[in-house]
Amino acid sequence: MTILGTERLILRKMTDQDEDHLMKIFSDPIAMQYYTSTKTREDARKWINWNIKNYEKHQSGLWMCELKDTGTFVGQCGIVPQIVDGQEEMEIGYLFVRDYWGEGFATEAASAVRDYGWNKLQLSRLISMIYKYNTPSIKVAERIGMVFVKETNIKDRPTFIYSVNLKVR
Repeated sequence: MTILGTERLILRKMTDQDEDHLMKIFSDPIAMQYYTSTKTREDARKWINWNIKNYEKHQSGLWMCELKDTGTFVGQCGIVPQIVDGQEEMEIGYLFVRDYWGEGFATEAASAVRDYGWNKLQLSRLISMIYKYNTPSIKVAERIGMVFVKETNIKDRPTFIYSVNLKVR
């Protein structure tokens, strides 16, 4: 089911059939270098189930990003609930297949997701939790209008919190 479209991408809900797609990212140690580890197929199944539950509970989750022209899977992006210093926040998350890094897909998807959060979900604030040393993700956050808020520890790792608030129109 398509959720969003951008100039080059379709964002759709994950299904049980997306395990192989996710493994293109999860099994790549370079793509996962800023996460605690690579992920197994079992982890991918749990990830899919977590997102399906998020779709039901929050009307959002991470969505599969595919090229409009070919349907090729290039990554995932969406809005998920996270706990930051004891407070629930809604996070824009993004993670892309390494072959498609540097082409602007993360920024394109994250911009559309940000607008979806404001316009469809009526959220006034969105965050991104970014491992302190993940410069490419920091740049994506900044390109979509996010600003550094604070440094904290998430899963015993130094993590930057970036946020963006709804623009008054």
